[in-house]
Amino acid sequence: MKKENSKIKIALAGNPNSGKTTLFNRLTGSKQYVGNWPGVTVEKKSGFYKKDKDIEITDLPGIYSLSPYTLEEVVSRNFLINEKPDAIIDIVDGSNIERNLYLATQLSELGIPLIIGLNMMDVVRKNGDKIDTKTIEKRLGCKVIEISALRGDGIDSLMQASKTEAINSKEVKEIKAFSTHLEDILVNIENSVSSLKDSKAKRWYAIKLFERDPKIKSSLKINSQELARVEKIVDAAEEEFGDDGEGIITDARYEFVSDLTSTTVIKGRKGLTKSDRIDRLVTNRFLGLPIFAGIIFLIYYFVAVIVNGPVNDWWADHVLGEIVPDFVVGLMEKFGASLWLTSLVGEGIIGGVGAVLGFLPVIAGLFLCIAILEDCGYMARVAFILDRVFRRFGLSGKSFIPILIGCGCSVSGITGTRTIENDNDRRMTIFSAAFMPCSAKVDYIAMFAVMFTGVWWYGPIWYFLGIFAVIISGLILKKTSYFHGDPAPFVMELPEYHLPSLSNVLESTWQRCKSFITKAGTIILVSTIVIWFLKNISTSGSFVDFEEGAQTSILAYLGMKLAFIFKPLGFGNWIASVAAVLGLVAKEELVSVIEICAGGVSPNEIMSVFGTNISIFAFMIFNQLTIPCFAALGAAKEELGSKKWFRAMVLYLIGFSYSFTLIFYQIATFIKTRSFTLGTFVGFVLLIGYLYLILRPYKAKEGSVNMGLSSVEAYKNI
Repeated sequence: MKKENSKIKIALAGNPNSGKTTLFNRLTGSKQYVGNWPGVTVEKKSGFYKKDKDIEITDLPGIYSLSPYTLEEVVSRNFLINEKPDAIIDIVDGSNIERNLYLATQLSELGIPLIIGLNMMDVVRKNGDKIDTKTIEKRLGCKVIEISALRGDGIDSLMQASKTEAINSKEVKEIKAFSTHLEDILVNIENSVSSLKDSKAKRWYAIKLFERDPKIKSSLKINSQELARVEKIVDAAEEEFGDDGEGIITDARYEFVSDLTSTTVIKGRKGLTKSDRIDRLVTNRFLGLPIFAGIIFLIYYFVAVIVNGPVNDWWADHVLGEIVPDFVVGLMEKFGASLWLTSLVGEGIIGGVGAVLGFLPVIAGLFLCIAILEDCGYMARVAFILDRVFRRFGLSGKSFIPILIGCGCSVSGITGTRTIENDNDRRMTIFSAAFMPCSAKVDYIAMFAVMFTGVWWYGPIWYFLGIFAVIISGLILKKTSYFHGDPAPFVMELPEYHLPSLSNVLESTWQRCKSFITKAGTIILVSTIVIWFLKNISTSGSFVDFEEGAQTSILAYLGMKLAFIFKPLGFGNWIASVAAVLGLVAKEELVSVIEICAGGVSPNEIMSVFGTNISIFAFMIFNQLTIPCFAALGAAKEELGSKKWFRAMVLYLIGFSYSFTLIFYQIATFIKTRSFTLGTFVGFVLLIGYLYLILRPYKAKEGSVNMGLSSVEAYKNI
């Protein structure tokens, strides 16, 4: 029994989409992001209960079971077994109670006080459903508290019950959920292993031994005689039941849950729900993709026309372009600051960072729209819709989840691949996650949008270019011996549609914008200072007048040395070359370099750098498809777990982006000028090569090499 005033640790567990993270945010005031797909909470997060700082709450990843098959399951069960929290709150979706209670039966076996938070009761009551919570409490031997995490109903009662259970529970009642015969077998296993005698979780350990869980076998102090006795018991049971141990337990759990819900849950509605009726339209085999495309076009229309018009003009041109620099420069001149320092602050820092932050309203508008779609439940359907498309090209729809997350930040998208069990799909997704336009890419997409004002398709074209590149990449990679194989099955829970929560939407938008602003205030700030000095110092080491001595600056010298690399792609200008190279550090650099070196990001200044619209599009294609920022590369290296795979990814992305851009620029230029050059020939040869790689049949090669650890092997190091 814990003392009243001692610290209490509570674990928050539950299925994906059960409302667990929403509850965590309400309880702790945490800035945790809320999403609608499995894997959004990759690692556990902790915070203190707002109304009682002695209660620490840990938000575990959303899981369906405590099996060691995904990283989320490994993280969750390791925490529960090793950290031994004082209580577990299991968030159960009341509208999908049968599926959610499967996890509850496992949590109840850990010897830790369990409290069930029966969530979404507002939806349950709206549907006219009735749940006999008293009977469920009796059958499961734990408290069941009705709540609505979204509305905040029942939260105080849930926490009071959890605190009481954590303080008062001396011994947790074991729930005999299985048949008498199976229960006797499990007791026999418990008695066969001496190290389980005093364990509060001996039932759970016995079940895992019955399932032949390799991690549990290795973690228990079990000698060869005991192990042989357990194996004999399991062999006899498997022969008797006609199934393996894991299958026997799974069937027994579902039978228990089905029997429990059949007597405690009465569905009020018959036929299709409102969500079902909406899904018949938006997930339709023929209408799903056009509807998705239409929604994306509407989002970019809103961002490009409404936000990028008066709002962005006022913010970028008036506030950051006039008020801030005039005030700061005027203040520096008043106090007698030197000309070079005034130029550094005005043109370098304010100009470079201001150019990046100038498109903040556009980025915030995009994040706001995406947050609304996520919170209402539509984005979960997008993964389901694109599964049909991706599966045709060798990828699972599960791959789209991290790719979708990567639209906010490529780092999050790459780390989100931990939810993919299949090694081939996981690596392919890491290779392809950089293709989608992240928030940093949206910044330079918005910059170039000024060149195409009124062209309604400009914004969405880069979003769909990313999806197109993922598909092309999937077709090519799946036909190699390293990635070949059937895509993993994609099982996903679709949450009920609901009106977006204003607090969730605003919080999600703010967190993404905050990350963007923080990056601008750190990495971009430092780099703009460096760029300014390189721009204003000649190769001889003296300060130069940039307008007159541009060709003698260190930056220009470096750019001209690099320009030959990008000339076949259509942007051999030294400014564009410097921007492309520095963009590998952070994509926002593309904007700050052009702002500092060209003197602004207006249509005339942009065109002075690139010369033609074809060159602008080539520059955009290369920078969208090439390797992501250094932070994302670091995440990819960690997730791949192998230097060979990491080098392969870097070379693949550089080769893919370079060749793809060369094909576009050379063929587009040929169509426009009707002039056939060596570059045109190379472009057509590469195009034919891509068509061959896409259309060729796969031929298995003997002795294919495994270049790194498998995900299962990597889990062993956790």
